[in-house]
Amino acid sequence: MRLAVLFILLVALVGCETRERDCANFRTGSFEFEEFVNGELKKTTFVRNDTLEVDFYDQKVDSFAVRWINDCEYIVRSLRPNSLADERAVHFKILSTEGNRYTFEYAMVIKKNKSAKRFVKKGTAIKVSD
Repeated sequence: MRLAVLFILLVALVGCETRERDCANFRTGSFEFEEFVNGELKKTTFVRNDTLEVDFYDQKVDSFAVRWINDCEYIVRSLRPNSLADERAVHFKILSTEGNRYTFEYAMVIKKNKSAKRFVKKGTAIKVSD
């Protein structure tokens, strides 16, 4: 009986994957992010410090105010919104880090409403310089 319990505990401990989250290393710097948009691979380059992020996408430049919630989560808000959708803040959460990459999820910040659906997307950013 004791052997069976020990075996189950050992399998549970070995099977549990712990993801590295060294988020502080990704708070500032220059980054790249790629995603498919309408079947075409698009690249965004962005530079971020503690309070400001500047994105370069599709020959356009956008600036965002950055507010860190904790070491691994932050919210960005457009400094010059062009539409009502641009006025919405976006919440980012770093899920894991590895080397010069981090995996994250992001979604628009929506007031708590039972009928509102939150569409969460995931991506991976690569830090290209400090």
